[in-house]
Amino acid sequence: MPRIYQYGDLNTAALPVPDLYVQIQQPSTMVVSGVSTSRIGVIGTAGWGPVNFPQIISGIGDYLTTFGQKQANPTDAGIAVNVAQLQGANDFRVVRVTDGSDVAATGTISGVVLTAAHTGSEGNSITAAITASGSKFILAVNHPRLGAWSYQGTTWFDMASAISADATSIVTIPALSGSDTLAAGSVTLSGGKDGGTPGTAQFIGSDAAPRTGMYVLRMQGCAIGLLHGLTDSTSWTEQAQFGLQEGVYMIAAGPSGDTIANAVSAKTSAGLDSYGVSVMFGDWIYYTDDTLGTTLTSPQAWKAGRLASLSPQLPALNKQLYGITGSQKAGLASTSSKTYSTAELTALFEADIDVICNPAPGGSYWAVRAGINSYDSETNGGDEYTRITNYLANSFAGTMGEYVGEAINDSLFQDVRASILDFLSDCAGQGILDGSTTTLPYGVVCDSTNNPLSRTSKGYVQADVQVQYQGIVRYFIVNLQGGAGVTVTVNNG
Repeated sequence: MPRIYQYGDLNTAALPVPDLYVQIQQPSTMVVSGVSTSRIGVIGTAGWGPVNFPQIISGIGDYLTTFGQKQANPTDAGIAVNVAQLQGANDFRVVRVTDGSDVAATGTISGVVLTAAHTGSEGNSITAAITASGSKFILAVNHPRLGAWSYQGTTWFDMASAISADATSIVTIPALSGSDTLAAGSVTLSGGKDGGTPGTAQFIGSDAAPRTGMYVLRMQGCAIGLLHGLTDSTSWTEQAQFGLQEGVYMIAAGPSGDTIANAVSAKTSAGLDSYGVSVMFGDWIYYTDDTLGTTLTSPQAWKAGRLASLSPQLPALNKQLYGITGSQKAGLASTSSKTYSTAELTALFEADIDVICNPAPGGSYWAVRAGINSYDSETNGGDEYTRITNYLANSFAGTMGEYVGEAINDSLFQDVRASILDFLSDCAGQGILDGSTTTLPYGVVCDSTNNPLSRTSKGYVQADVQVQYQGIVRYFIVNLQGGAGVTVTVNNG
């Protein structure tokens, strides 16, 4: 009778019995899948939710049920999500950080202390009520934004077990003492505190397990990251290093109301020269929040959100931003129209510092004015260089490892080359690379020329990939010659 095996499970060099053997063989050429270029990692403060644990958020609605109401705080993660969503972003990994002085709300009902599941002021809006229902009691737990929960039992131990088994519960019962008897009653939890504003150490965090702060974003698939409201320039190089390691484009910012001279000095002192981070000038942005009213915000989320809505080959340069009502330099749009001079913009851009302002090259609207990273390079200093480089690197890293453990031969070389070429061809078809030229904008070498026996015998295989990115229009020159004496030559072609 024929025997069926998965390819590789059968030792075909030593078959024991004459028979028919069928091997199920998967395609040998791995398919390289493009990674997300729109996911934003946000590190910030909140009035509720787990600390130093990434939460999947699609927009402000998810945020409110996970972290509670937005707060009038420059480091608030909810403001960052709201602002970025206005620009078209819809995929976030949000990490709450605290300074360690945050406290969970508590309340005593029927002789038992209920404690909010998370620290923060949002816990002060939790209400709990016990009512009799026949031979049982019902414990109703409510929060105006987080939702409502109901548990039932005949004793407190029943209630405690039900709450413990519910991973979504917003209250906990740390310990039961005294009587186990239930009685009707109600309570509003109190004493919950957000704590103070986290410092640089809490925002940056630790890369050791369990990770904290920025390092929680490792392996979260984020294309863009920001430590919302952190303005400490001494953190910029570490942010850049993390961005390069993880393939995350970090967006940093200077302090609110900064001066150009101070911004340039701070960047120089920080020793920052990296495509892994973009530094935004500390001219903070006003917008009208739906619950907080006129709110002053860091420029970080504005640029991050706009980039998330763009294909990776495009910088934020000259792309309209939505929801802005003014800036610190310009004031509120209805009362002032101060703009940046050419000299001021030159000073910022020569220091590789970006800024949001109005007007933009395309007209009277708010936009990121340069679309640059902090790398002092004429060819690799744009947002697009960082974004495409990270996109390609992360896409290869997410797939090509499947070749490890395979036999090194000509077939392997062909498969590796085919995997990469197919992916780059798709990139050209999507416009990420220029597919309209007669010469391919990419090339791959993976054969015996760059994999000699002296290397392959030790287990090394190398693929050399070259990719030509598209240029970006930064300086558009129109030469106009006019006058009654001008002779016009028409090219009929």
